[in-house]
Amino acid sequence: MAVPTFVDRVTLTVAAGRGGHGVASVHREKFKPLGGPDGGNGGPGGSIILRVDPDVTTLLEYHHSSKRQAEHGGHGAGDHKNGSHGADMILKVPDGTVVKHRNGEVIADLIGAGTELVVAEGGRGGLGNASLASKSRKAPGFALLGEPGDELEVVLELKVVADVGLVGFPSAGKSSVIASISRARPKIADYPFTTLVPNLGVVTAGDFTFTVADVPGLIEGAAEGRGLGHDFLRHIERCAALVHVLDTATMEPGRNPVDDLEIIEGELSRYGGLEDRPRLIALNKVDVPDGRGIAELVVEDLRARGHRVFEISAMSGEGTRELIFAMAEIVQEARKAKQAEIPARIVVRPKAVDDDGFTITSTKAGWRVVGKKPERWVRQTNFSNDEAVGYLADRLNRLGVETRLLQMGAEAGDSVLIGPTDDSVVFEFRPGVDAGAENLSRRGEDDRFQDDRQAAIRRREIQAKLGERAEGETRADVARRIDKPEVYGPTSYEIGSEEDPDVAPAVPEDEAWLEEDPGE
Repeated sequence: MAVPTFVDRVTLTVAAGRGGHGVASVHREKFKPLGGPDGGNGGPGGSIILRVDPDVTTLLEYHHSSKRQAEHGGHGAGDHKNGSHGADMILKVPDGTVVKHRNGEVIADLIGAGTELVVAEGGRGGLGNASLASKSRKAPGFALLGEPGDELEVVLELKVVADVGLVGFPSAGKSSVIASISRARPKIADYPFTTLVPNLGVVTAGDFTFTVADVPGLIEGAAEGRGLGHDFLRHIERCAALVHVLDTATMEPGRNPVDDLEIIEGELSRYGGLEDRPRLIALNKVDVPDGRGIAELVVEDLRARGHRVFEISAMSGEGTRELIFAMAEIVQEARKAKQAEIPARIVVRPKAVDDDGFTITSTKAGWRVVGKKPERWVRQTNFSNDEAVGYLADRLNRLGVETRLLQMGAEAGDSVLIGPTDDSVVFEFRPGVDAGAENLSRRGEDDRFQDDRQAAIRRREIQAKLGERAEGETRADVARRIDKPEVYGPTSYEIGSEEDPDVAPAVPEDEAWLEEDPGE
């Protein structure tokens, strides 16, 4: 089996790294058994990045190795230690690489040295319980899981970045023309389909420099897959001009330059997208006696059709200088027009205020919730931890999922599906209800740290009564008076008044004798 040396189309499977998990940890040291949460976060996974490298001219490397996996992020640890970042994987591609989905949708067109594309983004690292702690949740007993990285199949197509493209039948002399006007040295022989890969040459016209490429194996029916032109027609899509190299000394019966031109133009028209490119005609091999004669017969006919025609010989160099400067003139005009183009305005449209970030649809399986936030939160949840599940329920409720379900007619016990169709997480809908006189804590919170515990209630009650205390009355006096108002009366009174506990109560005169009667 022959080993290819030039590959311009590959299918590549890329998988970014998974994010590391957060950790639930409690700081412990001597005399501090519960020093607070100190679980670190997981590190993000590595991404897959495509980068244009001028030294790379083929996709051969990915033809032999079509699967690439980036490094996973490290898990968090106690003592606020975060996990390590997964290393990004840089994949070098040639200039002019087009990245597509399997369905043909273009993701990006990579042109220019150093151009980068993050084709698969690494997963986010999960938060540790130290990052999840809040005023109402001071000691979380759970952490979030790391998210998986992107995984997809992409198609890489190479389209040579050249200013001028040479088209023509096999053995018309395209490779010889490139070798004559540049320092490129393609394979040249006297049989068809000698050139099996596109050739690229750098041409100088005075102080101006441009590039020229050819399309090998272009014959009648190439747009439908005949010959090699079907595989390489894409390489002239970026060209500013096309040069028809017509063979004036072909030995094949029934062929002539005019018919060859019409056949190739028909194939270009069927391929599409090249109608606006200016054309030049190069009648090659005029160094051969029969070739010069045929060229003299057809040159006026071609010029009458509006073409600029050049009689050249790639072997002797005759007419090639005039052809070079004609190509340079077209390329210069194309570059000036490109520079004069007004750059596209970048319009930033902020997200609508009422955009909840999710949608809910009714299906046979239940209510399906679709949205980036809900799906990401589900991936981050450890369903073996009840507190983590409660935290997820609170997040969905704050986002408005529960309210929307009730508005759409969902009832308790209905199935709620979150996530992609083939990998959904199913919940039983249980809308929140008031607990009556007993004020229950929110799901996922620690009741031990609620502000409405008894000690906090007592402090607030004492604080409210401090404004009513008398002169000289302390905070402790206020607390005792609240606890036993019948024992601890007012602490300030006028001596001799009714409030003075040392003053004996007055006895009525008709009962005074009872106290003095010794017989009683």
